[in-house]
Amino acid sequence: MSDLRVVVIAGGLSPEREVSQKSGAELADVLRRVGVEVDLRDVGADLLPALADDPYAVVFPVLHGAAGEDGTIKEVLELAGNPYVGARPEACRAAFDKTVAKGVLARAGLATPASVTLPKEAFHDLGAAELTSRMVQRLGLPLFVKPRAGGSAFGVSRVEAAERLPEALMSCFAYHDEALVERLVAGTEIAVGVADLGDGPFALPAVEIVADGLYDYAARYTPGAVEFHRPARIPGEVAREAARVAVAAHRALGLRDLSRSDAIVTDAGEVVVLETNVAPGMTLTSTYPMGVAAAGLDFGAFCRDLAALAARRHRHRP
Repeated sequence: MSDLRVVVIAGGLSPEREVSQKSGAELADVLRRVGVEVDLRDVGADLLPALADDPYAVVFPVLHGAAGEDGTIKEVLELAGNPYVGARPEACRAAFDKTVAKGVLARAGLATPASVTLPKEAFHDLGAAELTSRMVQRLGLPLFVKPRAGGSAFGVSRVEAAERLPEALMSCFAYHDEALVERLVAGTEIAVGVADLGDGPFALPAVEIVADGLYDYAARYTPGAVEFHRPARIPGEVAREAARVAVAAHRALGLRDLSRSDAIVTDAGEVVVLETNVAPGMTLTSTYPMGVAAAGLDFGAFCRDLAALAARRHRHRP
């Protein structure tokens, strides 16, 4: 499409602003390399007027965190009337809420870690000591504590001892008023991207993540801090199961165009889904572009094709 124009929206005001800006810069760069006219914009009062001036420009949002992945920006784009890449608002809301998403995936027959979700008020009203004791009894140790919604591992802690659980909860509550406490699942950590270029969703090769310690914010976005294997070093039948699970998660959550499911492969070969992301990172250390490359696809052409698909979908809408 020689007339394809793309507006990349990056930045925003979430704690993941810096990551989003890096994603936006990388995406704009690869699109320009394949001849696409690109306008890189942040979120602000000038956004809607700019979109109104170019109603046929395809919006490619790479906003991470709240307002970027919770459906807000997609609602705004629906109001603006511009075509855009990615899932619709209601699907974004379901995927962004980790507890809701776990329920959707469980109903689809996919495995997720055993967990408990509680608001911070519960610990105040019902007694933190009693609740934390009951959680450890039910889920065992180690545990992962994470905000009910959010990304880039902000507010996430690994808890090895029961006495460290209150501290982990306090760290979590700095980012969200509800905590998701999950049983740790041991195994190989993988990320499986899913794409749909118009013929149905398919899985990209799984990327294996080998971190020295917690795969936290610093590890995720510091080049060289994590070892990646693409494709993942897992048996062929397990790789096929991981692909099936990622596509099933994408479909169950009603996603569109692209997603990334993070999972653990246990020693028994079971694929346990940790979460599914509607706005995968596009930085140099992000696993989604690694999966695209592992599939033998040019990342710039791949993103151009996603944008072109959004443009065609918009033209043919009822």
